[in-house]
Amino acid sequence: MKTLTIMLIGLSLTAAMPVAAQPMGEPRTDERRPPRGANEPSQAAALTGAQQEQVRAILSKYDAASLTADEARAIHEAFRKAGLRGGPAMGAAITAAGFAPAKLRDLAPPPGQGGGRDQRPPDREDARIQGGDNQDQRGQEQRSPGGEDQRGQSGDRQAQRGQDQRGQEPRGQGQGQYSIEQAISDRAQLNTIAFDGLAFLTGNMGCNTFLPPGKVADFCGFQYMRDVDSNQLGHNTSFVPRAANNVLSILTDEQKAQLVALAKEQEPLLTEFAHKRFPLIQAFCRQLEGNIPSGSAGLNRAAVMKYTTELYEIDGRLSYRRAEVLGGIVRALTDTQKSSLAKMVFNNSATWPEIQDQVDKKSMSHTAHVAVMTYASEMFSWYAGNVEADVYFCPERHATYFGSFYMKDIPAMGNANYSISTSLTGDSGEAFLAALTEPQRALVTGLVEQQRADLAEIVKTRRAIATALRQFMKQASVDKDKVLALSRKYGELDGEISYDYAMAFAQVARTLTANQKTALLKLRNLDAKYVCKGAYLYSRAIAMPDIPNTDFLFGVAGAAMPVATAATVTAAAALPVTATTAFTLRSPAVASGGALPPEFTGGGASATLPLEWRNAPAGTKSYALVMHHVAPDQTKWYVYTIYALSAPPQFTVPPAQVNREVLLAVLQDRVLARAELSVIYARQGIDAAAGGAAQ
Repeated sequence: MKTLTIMLIGLSLTAAMPVAAQPMGEPRTDERRPPRGANEPSQAAALTGAQQEQVRAILSKYDAASLTADEARAIHEAFRKAGLRGGPAMGAAITAAGFAPAKLRDLAPPPGQGGGRDQRPPDREDARIQGGDNQDQRGQEQRSPGGEDQRGQSGDRQAQRGQDQRGQEPRGQGQGQYSIEQAISDRAQLNTIAFDGLAFLTGNMGCNTFLPPGKVADFCGFQYMRDVDSNQLGHNTSFVPRAANNVLSILTDEQKAQLVALAKEQEPLLTEFAHKRFPLIQAFCRQLEGNIPSGSAGLNRAAVMKYTTELYEIDGRLSYRRAEVLGGIVRALTDTQKSSLAKMVFNNSATWPEIQDQVDKKSMSHTAHVAVMTYASEMFSWYAGNVEADVYFCPERHATYFGSFYMKDIPAMGNANYSISTSLTGDSGEAFLAALTEPQRALVTGLVEQQRADLAEIVKTRRAIATALRQFMKQASVDKDKVLALSRKYGELDGEISYDYAMAFAQVARTLTANQKTALLKLRNLDAKYVCKGAYLYSRAIAMPDIPNTDFLFGVAGAAMPVATAATVTAAAALPVTATTAFTLRSPAVASGGALPPEFTGGGASATLPLEWRNAPAGTKSYALVMHHVAPDQTKWYVYTIYALSAPPQFTVPPAQVNREVLLAVLQDRVLARAELSVIYARQGIDAAAGGAAQ
């Protein structure tokens, strides 16, 4: 019969409940679509009386207060059939009829428009993206039914075709304007984080390996070109081949051969990058499941950051070589080729004619063919864009190890006309947060502030990389060491953000009730047919590969741990430990090194922190549990230590006189193994900042 000498615990064994998913058909690349826009030029600014009456008549069939997505789609279709187009006057007419234009847009994009995450940015007048010459569309406006301007062509232009980077500038696009400021805004990031959390807590290892190819070596402005496409094809499956084939049709055979050679050259490195993600993802899953190796307190921040530093060096090598080859082609373009490229408008894919395939996919592997098409399409966005477009990223660009891409994109697999609602991420993220308790919710919302400095540094780092790579369009040599050093820094920043996500999500998972788990599975909202039986090489299904041992990504907190008194260290160190055991102590309520949740403090319900341990060594007859605290620098650390004993301790003093020192002395010849868990107690205000930093 095993006994516990000091009862401080209430066992509550919990486990994560991952749900699997499997795609049907070939996956799409990337996800998000532009939030607004129209397929055709806007109508005149003013509506006639008859048109205003048409707007009122169409909307009179619906209740503005209880409008559904299906009804919003029906309204958009009715507007289209009536010949009503977007613009300020249209928005005013919708408002006059008692409806909110933004709500119509959010519930359902206009026909032909897909969507992604509900992360609409604010106005940004300084966004300048250069595109091809388009004299006949200068100053033309594209508007959505919501009334926001999407001016696709404005600003200075060079009059003659055939010159580099003509100045069509999609600027001043109202609330539809994408920008870095929007991408790192609190709203966009919280939506992304919450959506990631929902995906991670309800998915599985295979789901987490899914990654759109466009998220690697992404310094060519292609993501921006997708998002601002006024033709609303930015995330349609035809977008990449349409752009690529137009570019390939302009290139010479020798130039096309350079792209094919580059694809074959980079294929091993692209594959290495994909496979190098797997150990990190597995380690994050282990943290979620509580599968912590012996002698570890959980994921090690420094180890994770070191690993992502190495991962992003691969990204840097891919980016550098890609820019080197594309830059060489750009420098060699003839006036005739430049004139042809000038006919393609950066933010209007309607100006890109449908052209048949320009390369034979049968002559190369699937990965190499995808790479060739990627290079060709990115060459145009890079050539026609500028540094700000290259720096731009979508909010979900970082910490891509948690399965949100899979959860969002899987229903679109093999579904050519499938559209994802622009409100998916926002709605799902808010519902996820609403399903959590206040302490659980604080773990997620706190990540916004926790990552703020890293995101700001990422922007600076991306700008430095993009600026350096863009030099290849003018010169044959660029400082490679600088680019790789910046890439390693980028990886370190991404690793810290990813570590913070993994730790917070795992803490949430360990405190979920059965009802909460059921509710979250419903929020996942994926059909049971989407079962992931393997893994993904980017967005292509593969068998799960063999993954190296990931213990190296875990470790004792080291310098982050508090320093106890000399007497405490001496007493604890004197106790023998069997090094070969895997005896571990953990709590379903908090990760080691994390902040003690309020309900387990005097400021909350004063509940007893639940603890669980596993893998006690053979011969264990009893356990002793000790909790003590130290307070270096004002911040208090509570250290829980459990001892596996060969026999129950025997005391020669009354129970009231048994303290930690007495207990440790009695345990000297009985300890088979010990395990520790350390948590921070941070009082609101004074200690909060220190506790958050330590976590």
